[in-house]
Amino acid sequence: MTISDIDRKILHELQMNCRQSSATIGEKVGLSPSACHRRIGLLEDKGLIERYAARLNGRKLGFAMTFYVEVTLEGQSEAILSAFEKAALSRPEVLECHLMTGQADYLIKVAAPDTADYERIYRRTIAALPHVSGIQSSLVMKTVKRWSGYPAL
Repeated sequence: MTISDIDRKILHELQMNCRQSSATIGEKVGLSPSACHRRIGLLEDKGLIERYAARLNGRKLGFAMTFYVEVTLEGQSEAILSAFEKAALSRPEVLECHLMTGQADYLIKVAAPDTADYERIYRRTIAALPHVSGIQSSLVMKTVKRWSGYPAL
C-alpha cells in the first residue's frame, strides 16, 4: 500500500497525540481542517488507523510488575493453536499474546501489582490455558523505552 507524505505526517501526528483536532493536524501538515478530516477518514477506511486509545500508566494504576511469559504447547496442530488462542483472548490478565518463531510457541505479556498476584495469574490463568506444556517467565526490571509508534512516519 502506498502512503503519501501528507498521510505519513498525519499518521505521525495521530500517533503522538490522537486528541489533536483536524484543524491542528491540518495546520502542521499543510492542509485545511476539512481536507485533513477527510484524509483521516480515508486512513480509517483503509484500516491504517485501527482505533484511538489512551496510553495508561500501569505503575500509577497499581501494576508495579510486568512479565513476559514464553509458553510452549504440547503440539502445533490447528486445533491446539486455535484452542489456546481462543482461551488467551478471553483472559483479561493477558495484555498481549503473540504467536512466535523460536523455542516458545507464544509470548504473553501480563502485569501484576506484586509477585503474589503474578503467582495467582501464573497458576489460574497461564497454566490453565489449554495444551500448555511449558512456561518460562521473565520479569521486566526497567523499561528503557516504551513503544511510542511506528518509525519513519
